[in-house]
Amino acid sequence: MSEVKAAKLTASQIDLELKRLPDWRLNASGEIEKTFQQSGFPQSLMFVSAVGVLAEARNHHPDILIQWNKVRLTLSTHDASGLTMKDFDLAKEINGLPPL
Repeated sequence: MSEVKAAKLTASQIDLELKRLPDWRLNASGEIEKTFQQSGFPQSLMFVSAVGVLAEARNHHPDILIQWNKVRLTLSTHDASGLTMKDFDLAKEINGLPPL
């Protein structure tokens, strides 16, 4: 059974969804991203592991950059060549993770 391709969002849909996501922003590449600050490197790793569980459950994986106590997540839907609701749905779930 093949997965249905997600529909690419319009600029106005993206603007609306960003208003619902505190601290996420649209970057120059047309992806959404947010930097999460943790209390240290071990906490950053634990946060990334929690994000990984959410991402794997949705089969939708962010790009991740860890810089000691900061984790930058970047989301886009590669097969749609842009942003879809898959990105915003995962971002909302990530925002629901408890701070470490």
